Amino acid sequence: MELKIMTFNIRHGKGMDKKHDLKRISHVLKHSNADIIGLNEVDKEFSKRSEFVDQAEWIAKDLNMGYVFGPSITMEGNEEGGIRQYGSAILTRFPIKKSDNYPFDFLPRIVEDRALLKVIAEIENHEVAIYITHLSFAPFLHTKQTEFILKQVTQDLKPSIIMGDWNMKPYSSSWRLVTEQLKDTWEEHGNGSPGYTYPSKRPRMKLDYIFTNDFFEVVDANVVKTNRIASDHLPLSTTLKIIR
Repeated sequence: MELKIMTFNIRHGKGMDKKHDLKRISHVLKHSNADIIGLNEVDKEFSKRSEFVDQAEWIAKDLNMGYVFGPSITMEGNEEGGIRQYGSAILTRFPIKKSDNYPFDFLPRIVEDRALLKVIAEIENHEVAIYITHLSFAPFLHTKQTEFILKQVTQDLKPSIIMGDWNMKPYSSSWRLVTEQLKDTWEEHGNGSPGYTYPSKRPRMKLDYIFTNDFFEVVDANVVKTNRIASDHLPLSTTLKIIR
């Protein structure tokens, strides 16, 4: 069985034209026909900037997919007096068995809080671990966050997919740390192109990644260019086949 995976930093639905439009985001996701989707920079009743919408819920409903939201920031005071949250989400066509969210609150709070979201999905009698994260720009925090993620993944002993906006360059020290233990799907099947995903109109940097462990064969990898103004990032997709 082949699985289509996509990771997309949606910038809370704010496009390059500065308009907030979740319909554009959902259209890109529908067009991809992805089975598993990881989203970064997702608002949950956060503020007027996203119209106090629970964005993961809205997109999942529009796509008819199951989902889990994992906050990295939680604040008081949405329009109804409840909490405001911002983080990442995983959407999938497959049954969700379990989920955990791991805030990186064991690290110094230097800049914006980050987290790792994990979902266990049942796929053809396999329990598959799916992770989404959005790492810090700060080098010290980035390294510590990467080490934490790798420890979680290598302890799992399951087919694992790890994706998101890693805020790192290919072949950097952080990238080498990851690829000592995981496969970069772009490196495996990116057809020799750089795989730039940011900024979306004229991309010149690769910030978004999909990694797997040895339970998967990488069939292909692509930067999705169906809409260059829906977000400031372009989505990254890959097709995988479970081989173990």
